[in-house]
Amino acid sequence: MLNSWVVMPTCLPTVLRRCHACASERFRANGKFRVNANHKLLDAWLLVLCTGCGDTAKLTVVERMNVRSVRPELLDRMHDNDPGLAAELLQDPVVQRRNRIALDWDNAWRLDTGGSDHLDRKVGDAIDVSVRFAARIPVRPVRLIAEGCGLSRAEVERLITEGKLVSAVRLSGKLSGDFTFTLKR
Repeated sequence: MLNSWVVMPTCLPTVLRRCHACASERFRANGKFRVNANHKLLDAWLLVLCTGCGDTAKLTVVERMNVRSVRPELLDRMHDNDPGLAAELLQDPVVQRRNRIALDWDNAWRLDTGGSDHLDRKVGDAIDVSVRFAARIPVRPVRLIAEGCGLSRAEVERLITEGKLVSAVRLSGKLSGDFTFTLKR
């Protein structure tokens, strides 16, 4: 039987970028947007607040774009300060590159195992698990497996070394895409 786990965001990630007012490098996004129209040209920013001094920084979303070329539903979502749109834009590689930011997902996600009974298995049983990411959250598979199976990370590393934990993807490093693994107890 295939168990299904989901890595879900619990809040917006911390934005890593240097503050111009203080020495902090961490900003908190609250889902607020600023939209400015100058004649037929539109600018839009996602506002982020410095965790050190509270100063506001603007992350460029749309720059000098003709108003008619912006999708009306996108404009409506920005006017409504849609937190879902803020999450989408923060994960957009184009927005990240343009604004020279990185994201810190520490304490901003959780693993939903669906209450599966994989911990009750006997020695010799094998479990197959499919891990799905609800957002592009870079997480170490070893950490996910340890948390989901109630094991220490060292124990998960030992199982990988012994060949009792196998996957088609490399389990070292970080992943942000769906994968499956088999654990032989």
